[in-house]
Amino acid sequence: MPGSGALRGQGQSYARMGALSRPWVLLLTYVLTALELICLFMQFSIIPYLSRMLGLDPVTFGYLQTTFGALQLLGTPVFGRFADQRGARAAFTISSLASSALYLLLAASCSPALPGVALLFASRLPSALMHTMPTAQMVITDLSTPEERPTALSRLGLCFGVGTILGSLLGGTLSAACGIQCPAIIAFVANLLGAALSFTCMPASTKAASAHGQAAPLGGPKASLFDLKAITRLLLRPGVLRVFLVKLISGFPSGLFMVMFSIICMDFFGLQPAQSGYLLSFFGLLLMITQGLVIGQLNKHLTEEALLQASVLVFCVVGLAMALMSSVLHFCLLMPGLIFSLCTLNVVTDSILTKAVPASDTGTMLGLCASVQPLTRTLGPTLAGLLYRRFGTPVFGHVQFAVNFLVFLVLWRQPLAQKKDRVQ
Repeated sequence: MPGSGALRGQGQSYARMGALSRPWVLLLTYVLTALELICLFMQFSIIPYLSRMLGLDPVTFGYLQTTFGALQLLGTPVFGRFADQRGARAAFTISSLASSALYLLLAASCSPALPGVALLFASRLPSALMHTMPTAQMVITDLSTPEERPTALSRLGLCFGVGTILGSLLGGTLSAACGIQCPAIIAFVANLLGAALSFTCMPASTKAASAHGQAAPLGGPKASLFDLKAITRLLLRPGVLRVFLVKLISGFPSGLFMVMFSIICMDFFGLQPAQSGYLLSFFGLLLMITQGLVIGQLNKHLTEEALLQASVLVFCVVGLAMALMSSVLHFCLLMPGLIFSLCTLNVVTDSILTKAVPASDTGTMLGLCASVQPLTRTLGPTLAGLLYRRFGTPVFGHVQFAVNFLVFLVLWRQPLAQKKDRVQ
C-alpha cells in the first residue's frame, strides 16, 4: 500500500536522525524558532530609538528597513535550496550564526567610540542568511503527513506569538534598565546558544524516504545553489504558480498596512510607545490562539480550499471595517479577523505548495513562500507612504477589500485542483 510505504520510508528517515526521536526534533525546532523570533522582536523594539540616537532621519531609516527586506528577499529562495541540499543541521546552524553576527554588529553600533551609522547598516548584511522560520517549516513538512501538515505548521504561530510578546517586552525593559545595547548583546549570546544546539542536537537531514521517491543523499552530487532555473521551475509545476500568486496578492494589502502600522499608531490612534507595545502584545496573543488552536480545529472539518476561500472572504470584510474605523478600539475589534485571515492564508498556502512539489524540494518551495514578506518590506515602504500621505488610513481598507474581492471571485469561479498525494 502507498500509505504503508510512506510510513516505512519515514521510519527509515527517523532512524537516520540520530539520538533524537521525531517528537524531540520537532520540539527542538519549535524552541529554536521561538528563540530566533524573541531576539528578532527585541531588535525591532530598539532599532527606531537607536536610529534616532544616531541621527538618522525618516528617509534614511526607510533605507535601512528596505535594505533588510531586500537582503532577505534575495536570500530566502537560495537558502531554502541550501536547506534541501545540506539538511536541517547546517541550515539552522548557519542561520543562528548569521543572527549572532547581526546582533554583534548592532551592539557595536551603540558604542559612541565606533562609527554607529556604518555599523548599523552593516548589521543588515547577515540578514541574507537569517532564515530560521522557513527552515523550521521545512523540518515540520518533512516530519508530518500531508493530512496533519496544516495543523503542524500552524503551531509555529505559537512561536511567533511568544516572540512577539516576550521580544517586545524584553527589548523595552532591558533597554530601559541596562542601556540600548543590552538587548542586542543578549540576542547575540542567545543565538550562539541556538547555533550550538543546532550543531550538536539537530539531525543532519530530516528528508523522509517516501513511497514515491527518495530524498537525495547528503553526500551525493548537488545542483548549484544559485541555479535560478531550478528554483523558478518549481513555480511552473501544475497548480503552484496560481496558489503562490494568491498568497502574494491577497496578503499584500495587509502587508502595506503593517508597514505603516507604527506611524498609524502614533498619528491616527495617538498612542504612546508603551501603549503601542501593549497593542503589539495583544496582536501576538491573538496570533498564538489563532494558529495554535483555531486553524488546527478548522482543518479537521474543512478542506484547505474552503479555508483559503474563507481567509480571503474575511480579508474583504476586515477591509471594509478598516476603511470605516476611527479609533484604536475599532481596530482591536477587527484585529481577530485580520489575524485569522493572515494566519490561515499563510498556513494553508504553505501546506498546499509543499504538497505540490517533491519531498526533496520542500525547503526551496518554503524559501519562495518566505520571500513574500521581504518583498512587501522592500516595495511596501514607498508605496504605503505615498498612499498614506495622499489618502490617509482608510485607503488601506479600501485596497484590501478591492484586491481580495477580486481574488475571491477568481477562487470561487475556478476552484483549486488539489492532489491528495505528494507528487513524484
